Amino acid sequence: MPTVAFHTLGCKVNHYETEAIWQLFQGAGYKKTEFEHAADVYVINTCTVTNTGDKKSRQVIRRAIRKNPDAVVCVTGCYAQTSPAEIMAIPGVDIVVGTQDRHKLLDYIKQYQQEREPINGVGNIMKARVYEELDVPAFTDRTRASLKIQEGCNNFCTFCIIPWARGLMRSRKPEDVLAQAKQLVAAGYKEIVLTGIHTGGYGEDMKDYSLAKLLLDLEKVDGLKRIRISSIEASQITDEVIAVIDQSEKVVNHLHVPLQSGSDSVLKRMRRKYTTEFFFERVDKLKKALPGLAVTSDVIVGFPGETKEEYQETYNFIRKVGFSELHVFPYSKRTGTPAARMEDQVDDEVKSERVHKLIELSNQLAKEYASNYEGEVIEVIPEEKDKENPDSGFYVGYSDNYLKVKVPVDESMVGEIVKVKIDKAGYPFNIGSFVTVLKDNYESKQVVNN
Repeated sequence: MPTVAFHTLGCKVNHYETEAIWQLFQGAGYKKTEFEHAADVYVINTCTVTNTGDKKSRQVIRRAIRKNPDAVVCVTGCYAQTSPAEIMAIPGVDIVVGTQDRHKLLDYIKQYQQEREPINGVGNIMKARVYEELDVPAFTDRTRASLKIQEGCNNFCTFCIIPWARGLMRSRKPEDVLAQAKQLVAAGYKEIVLTGIHTGGYGEDMKDYSLAKLLLDLEKVDGLKRIRISSIEASQITDEVIAVIDQSEKVVNHLHVPLQSGSDSVLKRMRRKYTTEFFFERVDKLKKALPGLAVTSDVIVGFPGETKEEYQETYNFIRKVGFSELHVFPYSKRTGTPAARMEDQVDDEVKSERVHKLIELSNQLAKEYASNYEGEVIEVIPEEKDKENPDSGFYVGYSDNYLKVKVPVDESMVGEIVKVKIDKAGYPFNIGSFVTVLKDNYESKQVVNN
């Protein structure tokens, strides 16, 4: 039985696609092995969001070639899409496929084994107009399943290479999304995370269908308990979306809304399509409709030309919105983007200092948000043993509003929805005690000695 090993760099979408590629190999009779072991085929799913992503991707490719020089080394993903020639130039790379046509990989491998000639299977992604169907009936991780609903992005922000790596916006057919949602529920998943390159844009390229309609249709999937949207832009939080989430029993009390900057002048240079006023109005409306909603966000610090005043505007705006947690990134030059060519690049030391201040603010906001739940009973899906202290009997999981909770439960409750009382709120972890496990139609109580 031939063996295949995978290594995935980058985002949730890449992880989803690696699972999809594994399904293809499994169907062709391959056995999966660890990347650190010798395998017949290596598949490296690359990232190109920053120059560092490229560099890390190259390191992993070379590692595979050293592991087994006789193996067929296949490189796919975003870096493969934007720089196929650069990857083909690495001695030992046999097949390069970008972010389309992954289903051709197995044929390419057969072709390579016969002809022994490297294959460049990367096409022009800007011409892709149809969503490439990649099915994942189950995941290696057994607690949370991703469901990819769209591909590509039309935004062309000045710091971002992704439209060139992923092409333009294309949505997955609703019937395919729903069919996969049902498959995932049948495989035992209680929570589904809707992912994509520009997830909230789902349906913008369709007639008479939208993200709001998809959420209404997913609401009807029997056995599905939680729907999480991996990311949504402020402009995509329409009144219709707010109304659907408000009425929904399944959409969780957490949304990730990327901000990138809290300064209007910086947002303009980034070519983001909103102002801080618009952003605040949308999030405020959401929070009024959904009390207790956790809103997380991404922020880029030290964008070219960012002055002390602009940074302060961002800091103050974040405090005003009251996010429940932030992902803070120092601006990193991405070759090929307009921002990389801008004058006034910010000094690394200044960037670093600003990042630290924002991370401190994020930690403080996260603690404030969590403190609202001390003494409350919330629902948590335990995912894995507490890594810091594996013998403690604690498992770590997420509540629907994205609080990370440690709770003493047993292995059988991994992937189940468990009611937990928060004894001690905090960040990054809250400590809880077990109350009961929610089965489909009944609740089983269990006495837990604290």
